[in-house]
Amino acid sequence: MTAKKKLGTARTPAPRKAHRVDPSDKAKNLARLSRIEGQVRGIAKMVDDGRYCADILVQISAAQEALRGVGKELMRHHLRHCAAKAIQGSPAEADAMYDEILGLMYTHVR
Repeated sequence: MTAKKKLGTARTPAPRKAHRVDPSDKAKNLARLSRIEGQVRGIAKMVDDGRYCADILVQISAAQEALRGVGKELMRHHLRHCAAKAIQGSPAEADAMYDEILGLMYTHVR
């Protein structure tokens, strides 16, 4: 008999939510991600069709740049809303947020 994990318990924390998400920003990001999804499908087709390697690499670069653009918008939102709220909270929340931001900058954002 296996025990089911419940969201919000000490074992499996509830997923965190963004603060103050503007519906138009969300729609823009989703539209951009849909275009990127199409780009990636196009890249897969290029590979399948045996297209010239340099042409494929150009398309990969374009998709990566598009993802970086979405990442920048998400980072901007995170700093303005999520991070600002945590930093204005308790010292422990602020310290955790500083660590999170540094981790994002050095690990995920380039």
